[in-house]
This record gives sequence, C-alpha cells and structure tokens, in this order.
Amino acid sequence: MYIIGLNHKTAPIEIREKFYLNPSQQDLLLSELKANPSVAEAFVMSTCNRIEVYVKRVDRFSDMEFIIPLIAKIKKIVFDFDSAKYLYIYKDDQAVDHLMRVATGIDSLVLGEKQILGQVKSSVERARALSIISKYFNILTNVAIRAGKKAQNETDISCGGSSVSWAAINMAEEHLQTLHGKSILIIGAGKMGELALAQIHSKGAARIYLMNRTGEKAEALAERFSGIPVSFMDMKDTLLDVDICICSAGAPHYILDKSMVEPIMAKRDHRKLLFMDISMPRNIDPQTATIDGVCLFTIDDLDKVVGENMKKRQSALVQVENIIGQKIKEFHEKWQKVQDHSDSDFFEPAEV
Repeated sequence: MYIIGLNHKTAPIEIREKFYLNPSQQDLLLSELKANPSVAEAFVMSTCNRIEVYVKRVDRFSDMEFIIPLIAKIKKIVFDFDSAKYLYIYKDDQAVDHLMRVATGIDSLVLGEKQILGQVKSSVERARALSIISKYFNILTNVAIRAGKKAQNETDISCGGSSVSWAAINMAEEHLQTLHGKSILIIGAGKMGELALAQIHSKGAARIYLMNRTGEKAEALAERFSGIPVSFMDMKDTLLDVDICICSAGAPHYILDKSMVEPIMAKRDHRKLLFMDISMPRNIDPQTATIDGVCLFTIDDLDKVVGENMKKRQSALVQVENIIGQKIKEFHEKWQKVQDHSDSDFFEPAEV
C-alpha cells in the first residue's frame, strides 16, 4: 500500500488549494490510475484540509512518482521542486495506520471532526463506481470506517461541535464576544453552510441571510432555520447590513475581492466586518484583509479554537489509539484469510 499527499499539517492553504481536486478532476485522476499497469487499486481524498492518493501497487517495486505530476497536469499547474517539501509518503503498515487516523478524526484540523468519516465513504464510493476498488481496499476501508464509527460512538473524541463550520462559528463568537443580536450572511448552502446555519440559529442572531447559487436550496434552508434567502445580486446591500460573512461557496474562483468590498466598507460608517472563508479553494481574495475595518479568517486560522470540548477530546486520544490498534489487527487478520483462500471469491459488503 502507498499513500502520497499533503494536508493542513504540511501545507498552507495557498498550496492545498492549488492541488485541490473537484469531483470531475477526481474522476479523471482515478481513470488515469486505473489505466496504469502498476496500480492494482486506488481511491482519492480531496477535502479542504487534505489531498491524498491511496494506491495498492501491483508490487512494491512499482514506481509511483508519476502521481503528483499527473495531478499537476489535471490541474493545469506547474509542479516545481519547491512544492515537493509539502508532500508526505506512507507505505504499507504506516499507510494503514494513517488511514485509520484519518477515519477516526484524529488527523483532522478540528480534532474528532465528524465529517471526515462521510468524506472517506464518498471517496471510496467514487472509486468503487469506477471499478478501481477490489479486495484489499474493500476490506481496509470497511475496517477504517468501523474504526471511525466506534471512535465517535464510544469515546469523547467528537464531543460537542466537531466540524470546520463549528470551529468557524466559535472563532467568530470569540472575536465578537457574542453573536446575539448580530446580522450574519452565509454564502453557500452545502454541508458546511448548513452546519453553520444550524449553529448560528441557536446563538440569538438578529438576522441570518443565506445566499446560494441555487436559489431553491437557499430558500429551503432559510425556511428551516428562520433565515432570509438573498440573491447574489443583493451582495453589496447585504454586506452593508451584516456584522459577519461566512463563506463556504466552493466556487473555483474568488467571489469577493478588494475592489468589491472596499466601497462597501466606505459606506459602513466605521463598522467592522468579519469574514470567515471556509471554502476550498478560497472564495475571498486575501487582499480583502488589507481594507480598513475588515477582519478575515480562513480555514488555517481555525486551529486556534480551544475550549472544554477540545480538552475532553484530547483525553479521548488514548482510547482512540487503542481502537486503531484493534482495527489494524482486525484488518490484517481479514486480509490474511483472503490470501489463505486466494482461489475463492471473497466479498465483504461495503460499510454504510
């Protein structure tokens, strides 16, 4: 087994967003891997905090150096030697251990993050749909997903809030002392936007505006959480009113830049505006932070969020490490059975 990747620990957001793969790019990479004779099985994870390629090689001598240049080709970027310092490579037992840590949330930016388990499942299902998952990864990923479920259900690793959205709301609350009576704009009605909306709804905000490319989805979410759906055409007027703008749009480009925000701030009569950009790639131009009265936070700032929940999670680490040890042993036992009965068909239903 072989993993090559980069994550929030090894690469800043400006590097991660260069290599971030959207769903169609993931499909293209998987197709290229499937066509490569040195690759037996593979799946790809691409989230706001990590881009990782998991490969079962045909043999341990198979050269995997083509993977990063292949990603660069798909992304239409130039891979330079300077970028190599952000990469890590794990093999065999170390790679198995890494996947377990990812699935249990202890390798996440927000310790115990729950969403990562769904992201692991989605990554595997995408590869399975393209028929590039077979016996080895079928067994390994099922065991890893069970490890993640066990960690969430039987320890405090995910107690309280445990998502990027949760961390963003907590940081905003710390920065402003309270969200009570504040006006808030959420851009993006995807999973992170929905989680942010649910959390803000309980904080006593005066007004919650919701903006999304698909108006129907914004309207449905706004109705659930007593929000106000607004159009992108209303961006300037909405930013004039709000205290906080949380952006999780997932657009492939900046939707807010300095030239748009600067005249808005000039009309706000010295009222500060807090931006939380939790998109990947980023959707708010970093130059926006140079405008007087603007405070901009990104995903990489969220590791500063601390509190009692985080202390409880830290204390659960030993329990999760024990779970990982048990599940690695379980995987090796299952895989040994497959090798001992290599002539017979082996199928293990996918974890759901």
